[in-house]
Amino acid sequence: MTISKAELNQHKLVAVESLADPIRRRWSPRAFADQPVTPAEIHSFLSAAQWAPSSSNEQPWIFLVGVKGTPTWDSLFASLVAANQSWAVNAAVLILGLARTRTASGRTNHYALYDLGQAVSQLSLQATALGLSVHQMGGFDRDSARHAFSLTEDHLLGAVIALGHQAEPSALNDEKYLERELAPRSRKPLAEIALTSLDTPLGLPDTL
Repeated sequence: MTISKAELNQHKLVAVESLADPIRRRWSPRAFADQPVTPAEIHSFLSAAQWAPSSSNEQPWIFLVGVKGTPTWDSLFASLVAANQSWAVNAAVLILGLARTRTASGRTNHYALYDLGQAVSQLSLQATALGLSVHQMGGFDRDSARHAFSLTEDHLLGAVIALGHQAEPSALNDEKYLERELAPRSRKPLAEIALTSLDTPLGLPDTL
């Protein structure tokens, strides 16, 4: 099956028309073009993360940002499992999200990882609004990352984020990943996630 990235992006578009445009357009391609991201774009999506909400305004997130050609990118790429390296090699930027588990006063921050997730969500949506693509990966060696960046037990590790310009899906050499790239998107129905108690749906229709 031959399909262009424009056709694929239209195919992946979320059908809920009431959603904000970046939410409808955001998905996680693996086909990245070997093309740089500008400093202005990097500043923009990191600023979006900077302004995420957080518990008690602790802002526990840290982003280790590797631009391709820098030691940080090399260390993050080396931490990826081989399967992810096979396609992330063209990503212009690799980012590791961290959450500090201690508050400014030294107490345990039970919401640190939750808040990191909020910041990454805003980063992803802003990158999408800029016309960039984002793919988040859990497949990396956490011990390797901890060693490379001298991280302590007070740092919770999130995901490694590949970010850059989308390539044509035909750029993927692995048939397994190409099949995933072209697969339809799906989500659980609202009746499974929006509840008034654990066994009672809120009763919203899936479409309006």
